[in-house]
Amino acid sequence: MLSGAAFVAAWMVVVKPAMGWVARRADAAGGQGGGEVWVAATLAGVLVSGFATDAIGIHAIFGAFVFGLTVPKDGDFAGRVTERIEDLVSELLLPLYFASSGLKTDVATIRGGETWGMLALVIVTACAGKIVGTFGVALACGMSATESVVLGVVMNTKGLVELIVLNIGRERKVLNEEVFAILVLMALVTTFITTPTVMAIYKPARTGGRLHHRKLHGSSAPSSPSSAAGAANVKELRVLACIHGGHDVPAVINLIETIRGHTQPRRLVKLYILRMVELTERTSSILMARAARRNGLPFLRPRRQRHGGGGGDQVDVAFDTYAQLGHVTVRAMTAVSALHTMHDDVAAVAEDKRVSLVVLPFHKRRHGHHGGHGGDEDDLGPEWRAVNRRILREAPCSVAVLVDRGFGGGEQVSSEQVRHGVCVVFFGGPDDREALELAGRMAEHPGVQVTVVRFIQTSGAGNNKEADEQAQAAAEVTLRPSTSTKNADRSYTFSAAAVAETTAERSGREREREMDEAAVAEFRRRVGPLVRFEERVVVAAIGKGRSSNSNVIEEVVAIGKSREYGLVVVGKGRMPSPMVAQLAVRPAEHPELGPIGDALASSGHGVSSSVLVVQQHDMTNADEVPVSVVVDGLVAHHHDGGGEELFAANKQQDMAEP
Repeated sequence: MLSGAAFVAAWMVVVKPAMGWVARRADAAGGQGGGEVWVAATLAGVLVSGFATDAIGIHAIFGAFVFGLTVPKDGDFAGRVTERIEDLVSELLLPLYFASSGLKTDVATIRGGETWGMLALVIVTACAGKIVGTFGVALACGMSATESVVLGVVMNTKGLVELIVLNIGRERKVLNEEVFAILVLMALVTTFITTPTVMAIYKPARTGGRLHHRKLHGSSAPSSPSSAAGAANVKELRVLACIHGGHDVPAVINLIETIRGHTQPRRLVKLYILRMVELTERTSSILMARAARRNGLPFLRPRRQRHGGGGGDQVDVAFDTYAQLGHVTVRAMTAVSALHTMHDDVAAVAEDKRVSLVVLPFHKRRHGHHGGHGGDEDDLGPEWRAVNRRILREAPCSVAVLVDRGFGGGEQVSSEQVRHGVCVVFFGGPDDREALELAGRMAEHPGVQVTVVRFIQTSGAGNNKEADEQAQAAAEVTLRPSTSTKNADRSYTFSAAAVAETTAERSGREREREMDEAAVAEFRRRVGPLVRFEERVVVAAIGKGRSSNSNVIEEVVAIGKSREYGLVVVGKGRMPSPMVAQLAVRPAEHPELGPIGDALASSGHGVSSSVLVVQQHDMTNADEVPVSVVVDGLVAHHHDGGGEELFAANKQQDMAEP
């Protein structure tokens, strides 16, 4: 006992400071070869500690455990060590250890009803002691009865430590073969019953407060940026920005700084950062993400960590610097979960923090040449794309997908001079109105030049208003649910409400047009002097079996290729205007972005601008369905080969036309 106490004291006084020095040197070396030397030295220290405790009559595992306590958990060193050894340990050593323990367990020693009764008593006693004790403490801490029981059941699991203790007891002849077998079976039973028990008694329901403003449109800034009374009424804007890693940080910072609007007074913005980390069986997937706090406290590192040469996480440092220099409240969290449940975590955080906008990184990113055209493109894979699609479907607020092509690659947005040109493409519909509202906030920033390009469909007959109205009526697009399941992952989806309205009545479209006109009028009244407003005419050509969709795509892509704008903002178009609805016949590369966003995000079009695709939160448009399109008597649907086909309702009439 005295030898063990002396060993622990010596290691805490001598070895722990030395390991702190080693961790700092390893963090400074980073991924260079010098860092591997310190990892190897640490593993050698484990062996030395085990040998020392074995020499003084204590099991070698105790020495390794004490040495683990001396390794600092701040910084990346502990995670780097874990990452180096976890494959060997989890894939080879642990299975061998469990197999060895199983071979040592002789179940045949449990004979007769008395011994089996003893096994049942041990199991009941072990479960009751842990569950009842945890239940009482949890209740005293204010947890509900159900949550207290669940916590007790989870705490009742037995793992590697218990098995190690049992093996040590068997080796030291403290436990005979019969008792060892009983305790091993008890550990197995208490572990196996945990999952089904928790699933049976715990069915959590979201209890977060309901959002008053789930979208930007309708909770905008005051009518005059210079009005003191209006400035006092500016509501706090809460934004949840999801990131994968450090490459997403510059674009997020520049986007948030752009949205903040006018400089005096600065718009009240609360930024939540959610780092999305895939939960795998690797222990390092959790340890490497621990630097981003999950408790939602302010993202401020202690001064000794910021300036003490500890390295730290670059993402932490970047947002810490932005929070201090930009006077922005930044709070950070980490979502460590399986990809198929990641959207639940994002939605829960958005609900709990009452955010109005969730910003998602696109699953593809371009690097090189400042991210613009000509750089290489990295694809995170279809799994992360599916995560974005589920978040778009389940989020309790508006969502914006950021396709970054270098929007954060240059200098930060400044109020001293214009550094960013932003173009908003407006066709009409709820999503486009949300994009327009976002543009209104950006226009108030003196370092941003906003241009709004509104597309209008006409007959091409000059100032003939009657002809334009006839062309608009002729260009009406009827959306019908698609019955084909072929190429479903390459088909655009539109609001089920839009499909129902257009097949039943035209009044819904009229309401949408009125709301579009009102939104544009309010936008021009509020920030008209601060923006450039353009109207581009698209000539309708529906009557002769042709569509104007190619003209629309060419116009939009030209905006993205012009290099005049660092960011192009578009609506997803779930409740589409006729011009956007006609694009449903195009084979989609990224259908989750809508027709316009897909055209700008596609790598084959040479678009150099970053793209922000906005989806307004609207419960009436929450359900989306793939559609076929009826245009002026023509039915358009996807060809099996991925192209387009237009089938005339009256072929003879089409053939008779010149």
